[in-house]
Amino acid sequence: MSIEVQHIPEKRRFEAVVESHGGHLEYRRSGSVMTIVHTEVDSALEGRGVAGELVRTALAHARAESLRVDPACAYARAWMERHPQSQDLHV
Repeated sequence: MSIEVQHIPEKRRFEAVVESHGGHLEYRRSGSVMTIVHTEVDSALEGRGVAGELVRTALAHARAESLRVDPACAYARAWMERHPQSQDLHV
């Protein structure tokens, strides 16, 4: 299964559509901090890595833009805790 994530900056979100089901990650940005506020995936996609790919893509964007990340979303916070390579982004 291929997961393509698109950044929709005007909506401050990342979106993925897989097999006609969707998922998204919403964020706020204040100065050099990206706060991840919510990650949601349709129940048909749960357990298939879509939420993780949304977080991974958002963090790659933050890294490319030299942003720090505040994972206010419980899923994003847990994902970052499980992936120590992301800790340098954590506020």
